[in-house]
Amino acid sequence: MRFVLLTWGSRGDVEPLAGLARKLQEYGAEAVLCAPPDEEFRALAARAGVELVPVGRSVQSVVNNPKPPSREAALKLAPELVAARFDVLPKVAEGAEAIVATGLMPAGARDVAEKLGIRYEFASFHTLGMPPEGTNALYLEALNTQRAAIGLPPIDDVRAYVRGDQPWLASDPTLWPADIPEVLQLGAWTLPDDRPLPADLEAFLDAGEPPVYVGFGSMASHAPKDIARLTTEAARAHGRRVLLNRGWADIAAIDDQKDTLVIGEVNQQALFPRVATVIHHGGAGTTTTAAKAGTPQLVVPRIVDQPRWAARVAELGIGFAHQDPDPTLESLTSALTTTLASETRARAQALAPTINTDGTTRAAELLLSGAVRER
Repeated sequence: MRFVLLTWGSRGDVEPLAGLARKLQEYGAEAVLCAPPDEEFRALAARAGVELVPVGRSVQSVVNNPKPPSREAALKLAPELVAARFDVLPKVAEGAEAIVATGLMPAGARDVAEKLGIRYEFASFHTLGMPPEGTNALYLEALNTQRAAIGLPPIDDVRAYVRGDQPWLASDPTLWPADIPEVLQLGAWTLPDDRPLPADLEAFLDAGEPPVYVGFGSMASHAPKDIARLTTEAARAHGRRVLLNRGWADIAAIDDQKDTLVIGEVNQQALFPRVATVIHHGGAGTTTTAAKAGTPQLVVPRIVDQPRWAARVAELGIGFAHQDPDPTLESLTSALTTTLASETRARAQALAPTINTDGTTRAAELLLSGAVRER
């Protein structure tokens, strides 16, 4: 049995599908990951042992600009992605059992599944705009043009068609409770990571108290202004060392003091239990990994679902939500007072064992049992 997994978006959209692909392979099925052609994602697929078929342009080519993408850029990108999916998926999904789609509005996936007569599932990592309203303006014309080309009738609501009757919610129910009755919540999809930490990072961790970790992932143009200086000085005000993750914003050290180490992409599952606080943007993956590690979080949300993840962290008492988009040295220093407090760590560690990061098992079983029933 073979399954096609489709996404377009940042690492937080790609890595969960890589985790599902690995789980399907563990059950003896074949899985193909259709994702953006960024080198980072190729490496991720290789680590998962799954084939990556490129779809669309690289994500970094879209987001690595001084300013966030404009509406004009979105109007250009949307039909481009639709065309790419109609170009790639019919060949890749021929003979497959199902297409599972997630990420940035996967318009085109269900259409191809419909044409091939195979199963389709839509999954999301949060329920905000699942998919978002207003998608017809971006996708409807391009989608119906492609549907007509393969002999399918037009649709009138992209959002309803893409999400289907029962979308899958791939998040932990404590961190993101299902607030839409029709969703099926499976638990977070993660890719287990057994990579060792780099030697220089191990040495830094062993050389003193747990440091404060700072990382904004794929937030290139969206990263807070001067965030390296602000977080470094705030951590130093508490007598803490600092780990800066470059990320797509290319965060760099503010000086050459030995209390700071700049790192690249590493095994966060191994790293987060060894840091004092995780300062981040509030992506689904980072929030879940930090919660599973039992490490307090200081969330500075930037876009879309991130304010909601931040608010939930604060509600649970496992960190601080810095909802002001323009943090200051004073506000971050104050927030660290909360996240470095022993009672915050105690709550985070108590919650950690309850976090469900094995949603790929449920998803794989649903896919495989459905395939068996159909046969």
